[in-house]
Amino acid sequence: MTDAEELRRRTRELLAAHPPASTDRLDFLRARFDAGLAWVHYPEGLGGLGAPRSLQAVVDAELEAAGAPDNDPRRIGIGLGMAAPTILGFGTEEQKRRFLRPLWTGEEVWCQLFSEPGAGSDLAALGTRAVREGDDWVVNGQKVWTSSAHVARWAILIARTDPDVPKHRGITYFLCDMTDPGVEVRPLRQITGEAEFNEVFLTDVRIPDTHRLGAVGEGWKVAQTTLNNERVAIGGMRLPREGGMIGPVSKTWRERPELRTHDLHQRLLKLWVESEVSRLTAERLRQQLVAGQPGPEGAGMKLAFARLNQEISGLEVELLGEEGLLYDDWTMRRPELVDFTGREAGYRYLRSKGNSIEGGTSEVLLNIVAERVLGLPAEPRTDKDVAWKDLAR
Repeated sequence: MTDAEELRRRTRELLAAHPPASTDRLDFLRARFDAGLAWVHYPEGLGGLGAPRSLQAVVDAELEAAGAPDNDPRRIGIGLGMAAPTILGFGTEEQKRRFLRPLWTGEEVWCQLFSEPGAGSDLAALGTRAVREGDDWVVNGQKVWTSSAHVARWAILIARTDPDVPKHRGITYFLCDMTDPGVEVRPLRQITGEAEFNEVFLTDVRIPDTHRLGAVGEGWKVAQTTLNNERVAIGGMRLPREGGMIGPVSKTWRERPELRTHDLHQRLLKLWVESEVSRLTAERLRQQLVAGQPGPEGAGMKLAFARLNQEISGLEVELLGEEGLLYDDWTMRRPELVDFTGREAGYRYLRSKGNSIEGGTSEVLLNIVAERVLGLPAEPRTDKDVAWKDLAR
């Protein structure tokens, strides 16, 4: 078993062989992956050493102290948080070795082709079709709310391969090359003025069967791994105290005493405590991951993330008064990531409105918590045993 001291030794050997100050950033990241220090809990040869997940912090601390570059995790969050664990869990050995290294180094950005105009909250109702033709699958359909599609090289994609069975059973999971003919990405301009989201049109896109992840018709099972990891990635991110949305409003409160009122003070105290509880709960959830895969508890964390962001940003705008109504730039941009704390209060207020929709709507997540965490009776389902082709749409 690899222990903390062994990891420190390996990290120092990496730093000695590839000094961060004189080594190209990408070369350093590739060397780190090959040394098994990318994600230490992954298997050897795939960026890890089969060590406990909790020991990743040992490696990260050594590298940070040495000024080593990271892989810009916010820019490649979909790949790291969703595609990678799904490929690891269901991919062939060839798929793992082909995709995990450039995914982790950031050489290949990933996006997620799941939601559709008629299949958002009810994702299993998706209608994008994949038809087998020899060694390929021909895909036609439309996806929507696709973050980073405009910069992505690859996508995780679910499509319907059998319309004659109930909706959850006729889905297959694919890895889609976003540069292939027939893939069209169009920006979706949001209330912030930006277009980090996109809609994606797939017209006779040919995906080789070697890029299928998991068995034919078992895409919903594979997708559950992606969705569970997505909720943890969004709601369970590692933050310092006063990290995230609570940081800017706390800073304003300390620096602008003329803005304070008793009512705002009470509301800020409440949200500060809730943010800290959420942060510590997220840490506990990450520790639970050491023992296995993420479960439905991630839905609760994502719920808390959305609610807190919206309440905190609303309080911040109210605290700033007329200043809170200002907005610095409505320029149409297509950013590579969402920067909640790098802009002004108006941006945070507007962008946080999407938190209760993206990554699973709050209404759906409430059902997941009720049924899978609390064990409450499931809602009645009239479509459970009906073939997808016979459903009303």
